Amino acid sequence: MEKTPQLRELARLAVGEGMDLPRPGEAGEMALEEALARRRSVRSFSPKEPGFHQAAQLLWAAQGVTSEDGLRAAPSAGAGYPLETYLACVHGLLRYEPAKHAVTKAEAEDIRGPLASACFGQAFIAEAPLSIIFSAVFERTTSRYGDRGIRYVYMDVGHAAQNVHLQAEALGLCSVPVGAFDDEAVADVLRLPSDQRPVYIVSIGFAARA
Repeated sequence: MEKTPQLRELARLAVGEGMDLPRPGEAGEMALEEALARRRSVRSFSPKEPGFHQAAQLLWAAQGVTSEDGLRAAPSAGAGYPLETYLACVHGLLRYEPAKHAVTKAEAEDIRGPLASACFGQAFIAEAPLSIIFSAVFERTTSRYGDRGIRYVYMDVGHAAQNVHLQAEALGLCSVPVGAFDDEAVADVLRLPSDQRPVYIVSIGFAARA
């Protein structure tokens, strides 16, 4: 029997090294309608770590390639795809590579604590096992659409984030959207290139039992 990969395997990656992710599933046990009805924002997380396949599925739902011509799971104005997608966990910071369905280690250290501080001290961000952070290269869209492209970028991230929230629910996880953060502080924590700006964070995990 093939060994099921664990999320902790990401710890062995050095900064700059990559790893292919498990192939995403395209059929699940929960209907879309049920995921829509059940989705709620949760800010109290169990320390239990989601599985490697679950993390991979969340990244695919966010920005995964779903067609031979490179189109993705979330719509994008003019297929400009301005978003960059990062996964923060105890094993470091990973950057998602949609075309390869792979991740590359961006930071070796656990950045969830500093990320929570950059989000005005929202402690649940440090407690959540996973956070997906979307940044945007606005030029990919504004170069075609001008200033109106700024609006389109925020629409893009809304589409992608909703995919993540619904996918989390379908996987038996919970999530919470985060929009309150200091842009420059988050960019510093992630060491984003100068052309990227953070636009949305989703913290994800198992709900803590009352």
